Amino acid sequence: MHHHEDGEKYAQKAAMYDLLACYYKYTDPNKHMMYYQKHYEYMKKLSASEQVRDQEETANLAMVRVFHASPNAPAVDVYINGQKVLQELKYKHISRYLKVPTGQYRIDIYPSGQTTSPVLSEMVYILPSLRYTVAAIGSVNNLKLLPFFDNPYVSSGETKVRFAHLSPDAPAVDIAVKGGNVLFKNVRYKEVSDYVKVSPNQKMDLEVRVAGTDNVVLTVPNVRFDSNKSYTIGATGEPSSLEAVLIEE
Repeated sequence: MHHHEDGEKYAQKAAMYDLLACYYKYTDPNKHMMYYQKHYEYMKKLSASEQVRDQEETANLAMVRVFHASPNAPAVDVYINGQKVLQELKYKHISRYLKVPTGQYRIDIYPSGQTTSPVLSEMVYILPSLRYTVAAIGSVNNLKLLPFFDNPYVSSGETKVRFAHLSPDAPAVDIAVKGGNVLFKNVRYKEVSDYVKVSPNQKMDLEVRVAGTDNVVLTVPNVRFDSNKSYTIGATGEPSSLEAVLIEE
């Protein structure tokens, strides 16, 4: 088995245990700790399995970018531990990667230009040598952060894509090539699918359907994935006005 496949498996497990740990955070401290330990063990395995790809990704740095996926939230400024790191990030926009030392952070998000009442204030634990996308999701009065791992590396000539369901009230969905294969099955809100390989450099129309049905809720016409690249398709917006954002990694 390749390091890369190991890495993906560890990343999935780590993410799963992280979700479980968060789920039990306030209701069952013992379970919270147990899942947190498991999360941490898999993160260590993941770090061990990922060789240091670039010198910039030294042991105690991570790469973090922020994706604004809250349809009714204004443009925002993002602060990490009280320092402004991003300014005027608009809905559907994704920031560049920021290099951050690893450890625990407080992330505060304010409407642009304000510093009095944050629309979100949350602690996030960043582990070494990884790339994260942190999506701000939900409605502006119930904003949450959803961190997920990025793995942009592809074999030469190949392309891979994954799907992130970031639309709070929308049902679970399937994503299919129009008149062709289903690429992602039954992805629920707050889930990010595994990556799949797709044919590079060809135009295709994608459909987002209510899971298990032919009911198309969103069409994404003329999508073209370039070779040697990795993509995330994010579905955002209200169920009545779903939108797809194509993010290049």
